[in-house]
Amino acid sequence: MQKFADYISRIEIDSLWSGKKHIVWELNPRVNILSGINGVGKSTILNKVVRGLAAGGEFPSHMLKGVRLNVVPEDAKWIRYDMIRSLDSNLQQTLSEGEGFIRQALSALAGVGGGSLLDIQLYNLQRKYLDYQVNIGNRIIAELQEGNAEAAQQLSQKKKRFQDMVDELFADTGKHIIRTENEIRFTQIGEVLLPYQLSSGEKQLLIILLTVLVEDDQPYVLFMDEPEVSLHIEWQKRLIDLVLELNPNVQVIMTTHSPAVIMDGWTDAVTEVTDITT
Repeated sequence: MQKFADYISRIEIDSLWSGKKHIVWELNPRVNILSGINGVGKSTILNKVVRGLAAGGEFPSHMLKGVRLNVVPEDAKWIRYDMIRSLDSNLQQTLSEGEGFIRQALSALAGVGGGSLLDIQLYNLQRKYLDYQVNIGNRIIAELQEGNAEAAQQLSQKKKRFQDMVDELFADTGKHIIRTENEIRFTQIGEVLLPYQLSSGEKQLLIILLTVLVEDDQPYVLFMDEPEVSLHIEWQKRLIDLVLELNPNVQVIMTTHSPAVIMDGWTDAVTEVTDITT
Protein backbone atom coordinates (compact mmCIF):
# COMPACT_ATOMS: atom_id res chain seq x y z
CA MET A 1 0.00 0.00 0.00
CA GLN A 2 1.32 3.44 -0.97
CA LYS A 3 2.16 5.64 2.01
CA PHE A 4 1.84 9.34 1.25
CA ALA A 5 3.50 12.21 3.09
CA ASP A 6 1.31 14.70 4.93
CA TYR A 7 3.81 17.49 4.30
CA ILE A 8 7.48 18.31 3.73
CA SER A 9 9.25 19.30 6.95
CA ARG A 10 12.65 20.25 5.52
CA ILE A 11 14.30 21.06 2.18
CA GLU A 12 18.07 20.77 1.89
CA ILE A 13 19.97 21.58 -1.30
CA ASP A 14 23.72 21.34 -1.84
CA SER A 15 25.37 23.90 -4.13
CA LEU A 16 22.29 25.80 -5.24
CA TRP A 17 24.29 27.52 -7.96
CA SER A 18 27.94 28.38 -8.55
CA GLY A 19 28.81 25.68 -6.02
CA LYS A 20 28.66 28.21 -3.20
CA LYS A 21 25.19 28.04 -1.66
CA HIS A 22 23.87 25.39 0.70
CA ILE A 23 20.15 25.65 1.49
CA VAL A 24 18.51 24.35 4.67
CA TRP A 25 14.85 25.34 4.94
CA GLU A 26 12.73 24.16 7.87
CA LEU A 27 9.10 24.18 6.79
CA ASN A 28 5.77 24.82 8.47
CA PRO A 29 3.08 22.18 7.80
CA ARG A 30 0.75 24.80 6.30
CA VAL A 31 2.20 27.99 4.77
CA ASN A 32 5.77 28.78 3.69
CA ILE A 33 6.63 31.90 1.68
CA LEU A 34 10.08 32.43 0.20
CA SER A 35 11.20 36.00 -0.41
CA GLY A 36 14.33 37.71 -1.67
CA ILE A 37 15.77 39.93 -4.39
CA ASN A 38 15.69 38.91 -8.05
CA GLY A 39 18.22 36.23 -8.93
CA VAL A 40 18.86 35.10 -5.35
CA GLY A 41 17.51 31.61 -6.10
CA LYS A 42 13.85 31.52 -5.01
CA SER A 43 12.53 29.85 -8.15
CA THR A 44 15.61 27.64 -8.42
CA ILE A 45 14.89 26.14 -5.00
CA LEU A 46 11.31 25.24 -5.95
CA ASN A 47 12.30 23.98 -9.40
CA LYS A 48 14.98 21.65 -8.06
CA VAL A 49 12.51 20.03 -5.68
CA VAL A 50 9.72 19.75 -8.25
CA ARG A 51 12.00 18.37 -10.98
CA GLY A 52 12.91 15.50 -8.69
CA LEU A 53 9.31 14.79 -7.70
CA ALA A 54 8.22 14.96 -11.35
CA ALA A 55 10.60 12.15 -12.24
CA GLY A 56 8.17 9.75 -10.56
CA GLY A 57 8.71 6.58 -8.58
CA GLU A 58 9.11 6.08 -4.88
CA PHE A 59 10.45 8.96 -2.85
CA PRO A 60 13.31 9.79 -2.32
CA SER A 61 15.18 7.66 -4.88
CA HIS A 62 14.29 9.93 -7.81
CA MET A 63 15.28 13.27 -6.25
CA LEU A 64 17.98 15.27 -7.99
CA LYS A 65 21.52 14.82 -6.73
CA GLY A 66 22.14 17.16 -3.81
CA VAL A 67 18.44 17.66 -3.04
CA ARG A 68 17.08 16.07 0.14
CA LEU A 69 13.61 16.28 1.64
CA ASN A 70 12.40 15.30 5.09
CA VAL A 71 8.72 14.44 5.22
CA VAL A 72 6.03 13.60 7.78
CA PRO A 73 5.55 10.74 8.40
CA GLU A 74 9.23 9.94 7.98
CA ASP A 75 8.68 6.60 6.23
CA ALA A 76 6.34 7.98 3.54
CA LYS A 77 7.34 6.88 0.03
CA TRP A 78 5.08 9.13 -2.05
CA ILE A 79 4.30 12.84 -2.14
CA ARG A 80 1.16 14.32 -3.66
CA TYR A 81 2.01 17.71 -5.14
CA ASP A 82 1.12 20.33 -7.72
CA MET A 83 3.10 23.21 -9.20
CA ILE A 84 1.60 26.58 -10.15
CA ARG A 85 3.98 28.70 -12.20
CA SER A 86 3.84 32.41 -12.92
CA LEU A 87 2.70 33.67 -16.31
CA ASP A 88 6.27 34.02 -17.58
CA SER A 89 7.10 30.35 -17.00
CA ASN A 90 9.43 28.75 -19.50
CA LEU A 91 7.74 27.01 -22.46
CA GLN A 92 10.54 24.49 -22.92
CA GLN A 93 10.38 23.53 -19.24
CA THR A 94 6.62 23.10 -19.51
CA LEU A 95 7.00 20.92 -22.61
CA SER A 96 9.57 18.73 -20.88
CA GLU A 97 7.10 18.07 -18.06
CA GLY A 98 4.51 16.55 -20.37
CA GLU A 99 5.15 17.07 -24.06
CA GLY A 100 2.68 14.45 -25.29
CA PHE A 101 -0.22 15.77 -23.27
CA ILE A 102 0.56 19.38 -24.19
CA ARG A 103 0.46 18.62 -27.91
CA GLN A 104 -2.87 16.86 -27.39
CA ALA A 105 -4.19 19.85 -25.45
CA LEU A 106 -3.05 22.34 -28.12
CA SER A 107 -4.89 20.32 -30.76
CA ALA A 108 -8.10 20.36 -28.73
CA LEU A 109 -7.79 24.04 -27.85
CA ALA A 110 -7.28 25.10 -31.45
CA GLY A 111 -11.02 24.78 -32.03
CA VAL A 112 -11.94 27.12 -29.16
CA GLY A 113 -9.37 29.84 -29.65
CA GLY A 114 -7.04 28.76 -26.85
CA GLY A 115 -3.41 27.74 -26.81
CA SER A 116 -1.51 29.69 -24.16
CA LEU A 117 0.26 28.00 -21.25
CA LEU A 118 -2.66 29.01 -19.04
CA ASP A 119 -5.11 27.44 -21.47
CA ILE A 120 -3.15 24.18 -21.44
CA GLN A 121 -3.33 24.09 -17.64
CA LEU A 122 -7.07 24.81 -17.73
CA TYR A 123 -7.64 22.07 -20.29
CA ASN A 124 -5.93 19.56 -18.00
CA LEU A 125 -7.86 20.81 -14.96
CA GLN A 126 -11.19 20.51 -16.79
CA ARG A 127 -10.54 16.77 -17.10
CA LYS A 128 -9.52 16.49 -13.44
CA TYR A 129 -12.64 18.45 -12.45
CA LEU A 130 -14.83 15.92 -14.27
CA ASP A 131 -13.10 13.04 -12.46
CA TYR A 132 -13.51 14.88 -9.15
CA GLN A 133 -17.25 15.26 -9.70
CA VAL A 134 -17.65 11.58 -10.61
CA ASN A 135 -15.82 10.54 -7.43
CA ILE A 136 -17.90 12.89 -5.27
CA GLY A 137 -21.09 11.68 -6.95
CA ASN A 138 -20.27 8.03 -6.27
CA ARG A 139 -19.57 8.79 -2.61
CA ILE A 140 -22.83 10.73 -2.29
CA ILE A 141 -24.76 7.77 -3.72
CA ALA A 142 -23.02 5.39 -1.31
CA GLU A 143 -23.92 7.61 1.67
CA LEU A 144 -27.54 7.89 0.56
CA GLN A 145 -27.78 4.13 0.18
CA GLU A 146 -26.61 3.86 3.79
CA GLY A 147 -29.24 6.37 4.86
CA ASN A 148 -26.68 9.07 5.67
CA ALA A 149 -28.40 12.06 4.08
CA GLU A 150 -26.45 14.62 6.14
CA ALA A 151 -23.10 13.10 5.17
CA ALA A 152 -24.17 13.04 1.52
CA GLN A 153 -25.09 16.71 1.64
CA GLN A 154 -21.77 17.57 3.27
CA LEU A 155 -19.87 15.95 0.40
CA SER A 156 -21.39 18.40 -2.06
CA GLN A 157 -20.53 21.51 -0.04
CA LYS A 158 -16.90 21.95 -1.15
CA LYS A 159 -17.82 22.09 -4.85
CA LYS A 160 -20.61 24.57 -4.05
CA ARG A 161 -18.19 26.68 -2.01
CA PHE A 162 -15.75 26.70 -4.94
CA GLN A 163 -18.51 27.87 -7.30
CA ASP A 164 -19.67 30.56 -4.85
CA MET A 165 -16.07 31.66 -4.37
CA VAL A 166 -15.44 32.09 -8.10
CA ASP A 167 -18.75 33.92 -8.61
CA GLU A 168 -17.82 36.30 -5.80
CA LEU A 169 -14.32 36.94 -7.14
CA PHE A 170 -15.57 37.53 -10.70
CA ALA A 171 -18.65 39.53 -9.65
CA ASP A 172 -17.30 42.89 -10.83
CA THR A 173 -17.32 41.65 -14.45
CA GLY A 174 -20.73 39.96 -14.18
CA LYS A 175 -19.39 36.45 -14.77
CA HIS A 176 -21.08 33.47 -13.11
CA ILE A 177 -20.31 29.76 -13.27
CA ILE A 178 -23.07 27.76 -14.98
CA ARG A 179 -24.07 25.36 -12.21
CA THR A 180 -25.85 22.89 -14.51
CA GLU A 181 -22.70 22.15 -16.56
CA ASN A 182 -20.19 19.47 -15.64
CA GLU A 183 -17.34 21.43 -17.22
CA ILE A 184 -16.40 24.95 -16.17
CA ARG A 185 -18.35 27.48 -18.22
CA PHE A 186 -19.52 31.00 -17.44
CA THR A 187 -22.36 33.31 -18.35
CA GLN A 188 -21.83 37.03 -18.83
CA ILE A 189 -24.77 39.22 -19.86
CA GLY A 190 -26.47 36.25 -21.49
CA GLU A 191 -23.35 35.03 -23.34
CA VAL A 192 -21.72 31.67 -22.59
CA LEU A 193 -17.94 31.87 -22.06
CA LEU A 194 -15.39 29.08 -21.99
CA PRO A 195 -12.59 29.45 -19.41
CA TYR A 196 -10.15 30.02 -22.28
CA GLN A 197 -11.95 33.31 -22.98
CA LEU A 198 -11.21 34.76 -19.55
CA SER A 199 -8.54 37.37 -18.88
CA SER A 200 -5.06 36.20 -17.90
CA GLY A 201 -5.62 37.12 -14.26
CA GLU A 202 -8.96 35.30 -14.15
CA LYS A 203 -7.40 32.21 -15.72
CA GLN A 204 -4.53 32.24 -13.23
CA LEU A 205 -6.87 32.49 -10.24
CA LEU A 206 -9.19 29.80 -11.62
CA ILE A 207 -6.21 27.48 -12.17
CA ILE A 208 -5.06 27.88 -8.57
CA LEU A 209 -8.50 27.27 -7.07
CA LEU A 210 -9.30 24.31 -9.35
CA THR A 211 -5.91 22.75 -8.62
CA VAL A 212 -6.67 22.84 -4.91
CA LEU A 213 -10.30 21.70 -5.22
CA VAL A 214 -9.68 18.55 -7.26
CA GLU A 215 -7.25 17.22 -4.65
CA ASP A 216 -10.42 16.54 -2.64
CA ASP A 217 -9.13 17.47 0.84
CA GLN A 218 -6.18 15.06 0.66
CA PRO A 219 -2.90 16.11 2.29
CA TYR A 220 -0.60 17.38 -0.45
CA VAL A 221 2.00 20.03 -1.25
CA LEU A 222 1.18 23.02 -3.45
CA PHE A 223 4.26 24.71 -4.90
CA MET A 224 3.59 28.18 -6.33
CA ASP A 225 6.23 30.28 -8.07
CA GLU A 226 5.12 33.93 -7.98
CA PRO A 227 1.44 33.02 -8.50
CA GLU A 228 0.35 36.62 -7.95
CA VAL A 229 1.55 37.72 -11.40
CA SER A 230 -1.43 39.40 -13.14
CA LEU A 231 -3.73 38.97 -10.12
CA HIS A 232 -5.70 41.96 -8.86
CA ILE A 233 -4.30 43.22 -5.55
CA GLU A 234 -7.48 42.23 -3.67
CA TRP A 235 -7.13 38.68 -5.03
CA GLN A 236 -3.48 38.65 -3.97
CA LYS A 237 -4.44 39.53 -0.40
CA ARG A 238 -7.00 36.70 -0.23
CA LEU A 239 -5.03 34.08 -2.15
CA ILE A 240 -3.62 32.00 0.72
CA ASP A 241 -6.87 32.07 2.72
CA LEU A 242 -8.85 30.92 -0.33
CA VAL A 243 -6.46 28.02 -0.90
CA LEU A 244 -6.62 26.89 2.74
CA GLU A 245 -10.40 27.15 2.77
CA LEU A 246 -10.72 24.83 -0.22
CA ASN A 247 -8.31 22.33 1.32
CA PRO A 248 -7.22 22.79 4.96
CA ASN A 249 -4.82 19.84 4.52
CA VAL A 250 -2.67 21.52 1.86
CA GLN A 251 0.90 22.67 2.53
CA VAL A 252 1.73 25.84 0.60
CA ILE A 253 5.35 26.40 -0.48
CA MET A 254 5.61 29.53 -2.59
CA THR A 255 7.75 32.41 -3.78
CA THR A 256 6.48 35.97 -4.08
CA HIS A 257 7.53 39.55 -4.72
CA SER A 258 4.20 41.00 -3.62
CA PRO A 259 3.63 42.48 -0.14
CA ALA A 260 -0.12 42.06 -0.74
CA VAL A 261 0.13 38.26 -0.59
CA ILE A 262 1.32 38.37 3.02
CA MET A 263 -0.75 41.38 4.05
CA ASP A 264 -3.59 39.47 5.72
CA GLY A 265 -1.70 37.79 8.55
CA TRP A 266 1.02 35.79 6.79
CA THR A 267 4.09 37.89 7.63
CA ASP A 268 5.33 35.24 10.07
CA ALA A 269 5.29 32.65 7.26
CA VAL A 270 7.90 34.57 5.23
CA THR A 271 11.48 33.29 4.95
CA GLU A 272 14.29 35.22 3.26
CA VAL A 273 16.58 33.13 1.04
CA THR A 274 19.57 34.64 2.84
CA ASP A 275 18.24 33.26 6.14
CA ILE A 276 18.34 29.65 4.91
CA THR A 277 21.66 29.94 3.05
CA THR A 278 25.07 28.85 4.36
